[in-house]
Amino acid sequence: MGRRFIYLLMAAPVQVLLLAVIGMPAIYVLWLSLHKTAFGQVPEFVGLANYGFVLSDPYFWRAFVNTFVVVNIVVYVELGLAVLMATLFASGMPFRRLLISIVIAPYAVSEVIAVVIWKYMLEPDVGPVSAILASLGLPELAWTTDRWAAMTMVALLSIWLHLPFSFLILYSARIGLPKDLYESAATDGASAFDRFRYITVPLLMPAILVALMFRYVFAFRLFAEVWLLTGGGPARQTEVLATYLYRHAFRYQEFGVASAIGWLMVLATLLIASGYLRAMYKRMLTGDA
Repeated sequence: MGRRFIYLLMAAPVQVLLLAVIGMPAIYVLWLSLHKTAFGQVPEFVGLANYGFVLSDPYFWRAFVNTFVVVNIVVYVELGLAVLMATLFASGMPFRRLLISIVIAPYAVSEVIAVVIWKYMLEPDVGPVSAILASLGLPELAWTTDRWAAMTMVALLSIWLHLPFSFLILYSARIGLPKDLYESAATDGASAFDRFRYITVPLLMPAILVALMFRYVFAFRLFAEVWLLTGGGPARQTEVLATYLYRHAFRYQEFGVASAIGWLMVLATLLIASGYLRAMYKRMLTGDA
């Protein structure tokens, strides 16, 4: 009992820090979501009215659909590429170190700088990509006026920016797999695809779930790519939940509504994370598939 109390005391500073940095602001935002307030305005208690307004707003549901579609495209395409690249690089291909450096290079680029570069390259009038398409007789990319073309650009940009994160997790896990399993399988006549299907994927599954959970949580907060590339336009067609929250907080100064949006995003993130955490628990601790 005495030793356990000492351990709790040793962990107490970290717990207090987490409570101060995460817990107290979260409680304050929850309190704010139940009030109507703006700059210089005394908070007025309105109960769940802010949540009712958000859930009845068609712009919220459009932003939710955009977020859901883009996040699923980004996460699963990125994860698939990361698995394939990790498997390819672990197989001993030539110039591996150089190629790994190229793959993780985007992780050193600021999101703002990356969006500015992509926006210039994809500019319909003066962008080099548009010039190349025109020289080939292909139509220009209508991402400035078409909703789904713009969301496709956002998804591609997000994949390019965050692929190194998933790749590093999966590549680290892949090079740690025992080589004798692959040698035994090759001796027994298993093809490269069979080795990938029956050895690589099952053994990488814990790392895949970890990468999947983190990327889902991070991608759900997608903001910079959309705000700097399209601003949510045209006519708020490409708005996502984070830009929807930003608009209400800093354009309309509706802090209560913005807080309600933030808590709805937290609840959605927790629902997503809980599913993957349950799968991780079954796979890593109980051995169930």
